[in-house]
Amino acid sequence: MQNDARGRDETPEERADRNFGDILQELRVVLTGTQLVSGFLLAVAFQSGFRDLDQDEVMHYLVLVALAALATLLGLTPVLVHRLHFQKRMKPEIVRLANVLLIATLVVVSVLLVGVTSFIFEVVVSTGAGLWASMVCAAVVVALWALAWAARRNAPQRDD
Repeated sequence: MQNDARGRDETPEERADRNFGDILQELRVVLTGTQLVSGFLLAVAFQSGFRDLDQDEVMHYLVLVALAALATLLGLTPVLVHRLHFQKRMKPEIVRLANVLLIATLVVVSVLLVGVTSFIFEVVVSTGAGLWASMVCAAVVVALWALAWAARRNAPQRDD
């Protein structure tokens, strides 16, 4: 057992198990939100007003569907990696890859949410309103990512 600076008494394998459990919990939250957005996008295509969308709005919609699919696939990949390699004593490597995939999922979901916000404003109000909504939402996303990055940068270095 190793005792780290915070007093944790765990082996490297236990640390990897804990970290992977944390990643899975975070993926559950992200994938639930992604499922809700995907469900919204799916429902939109079957509304009678969908036929009234112009070509640009349909293209915008299809890009959002593709982003939702990408976010879902990225979020599922850590589970796939774990299932394929769980008996090979590769947990630290799986955790590192899952962390990268989770961050990629969060990036794609952030872009997806900006796009969905823009799409809704574009269809309900106007193209200009969609552009403004996307800029405001993107600014909020960038601010929150910067805040999260600053918290990481200011934290003491740890091997977690």
